[in-house]
Order: sequence, then C-alpha cells, then structure tokens
Amino acid sequence: MASSSDPWMKEYNEASRLADDISSMITDRESLPQSGPEIMRHTSAIRRKITILGTRLDSLEVSLSKIPPKSITDKELHKRQDTLSNLKSKAKQMAASFNMSNFANREDLLGQNKKAADDMSRVASLDNQGIVGLQRQIMKEQDDGLERLEETVLSTKHIALAVNEELTLHTRLIDDLEDHVDVTNSRLQRVQKRLAVLSKRTKGGCSCMCLLLSVVAIVILAVIVWLLVKYL
Repeated sequence: MASSSDPWMKEYNEASRLADDISSMITDRESLPQSGPEIMRHTSAIRRKITILGTRLDSLEVSLSKIPPKSITDKELHKRQDTLSNLKSKAKQMAASFNMSNFANREDLLGQNKKAADDMSRVASLDNQGIVGLQRQIMKEQDDGLERLEETVLSTKHIALAVNEELTLHTRLIDDLEDHVDVTNSRLQRVQKRLAVLSKRTKGGCSCMCLLLSVVAIVILAVIVWLLVKYL
C-alpha cells in the first residue's frame, strides 16, 4: 500500500483510529449503569463519533473516485477499495448496535435523516477545513439536541417529584384519618360498656325497691290482721 504520507492514506488512518476509538468507547459503555445521565452522555458521544466517522468515510470514497487513473496502480486502487469497504462495514455494524440506520440513510442524534447522496454531495465540494467545519456543525446540532433532551428529562423529573410529594401528602392524610377513626371507635366502645353497666345497675335497683315495698306491705298487712284478731 502507498506510504502513509499520501493524503488519502493519511485521512484513512485517521478514520481507522476514530473507528478504534469508537470500539473502545462501546466496550467501556458496558461497565456503566444501564440508566442515568452518565450513560446518556456516553451514548451520545459514541453516536456523534459514528456520525463523524460516516462523514469521513464518504469523503474517502469521493476522494478515491477522483484519483487520476495513472497516479496509482490498479492493484493499489483495489486494495484501497477493499480496506475502505471493510472499514465501512465495521462502521455500519457499530451504527446498527445503536439503532442508527446504515450509511445509506444515516440519522444524527436529533433524528434528522440524511441520505448518503446528500452527504457525498456536501462533502465533495469541501476541502479538509470545510469537512472539519461540517463536522463541528453536526456536533453542535447534536449538542443542542442533547441539551433539549436533558431539559425535557429534568422537567419530567420535577413533575414526577411533585406527583410523589402529592401522593405522600395524601397517604399521610389517610393515615391520620384512620388514626382518628380508631380513637373514635375506641371511645365509642368504652361508652357502650359504661351504658351496659349503668343499665344493669338500674335494673338491680328497681328489683331491690320492689322487694322492700313488698316486705313493708306484708308487715303492714300482718299488723292489721293482728289488730283485728286482738280487738274483735
């Protein structure tokens, strides 16, 4: 293969190192928590780099198609085509693992679809500095989208916290109501017991009074009978 000082090879090596960096980040992602802002930022960075890698691969493909026929041998040309194809396959696999469509219909972090033909036409008219500018623009758009997503997540979190506080308050009110009901029920039971005791005492008092009146009546009747017997 041609020397690494060749512009195309230099750009290819940079793209290859970027692909290796993405592979390393995907491996590191497995050790992160499955949810939370940390893995969201890490995933966003991976998707952003995959998008950048796709742009560089498009640029390499355009550059390769513009190489003058006799500047490199056919063998070298085919070798570059094969290495580029292998790198594109690797990039497609990484993109697929993050639900990013293939590079014929890539999407950036904001979900905006970009066709490969449009990407190639944009890249074809740019030099290296222009490509870097395009990449920065894409990264800025993705950062803006991430910020909006973060704001939405925070807003949802605040709403969830407010709902949780409201539910906690209602639960506390229900618990207090149950306590008051238990206290009232206990007092009612004590009153019922006192009423039952009083009722028993009242019934007992009436019985004693009746018995006493009966004895008095018998005594009076006995005295009357004795008097009648004595004086008659």
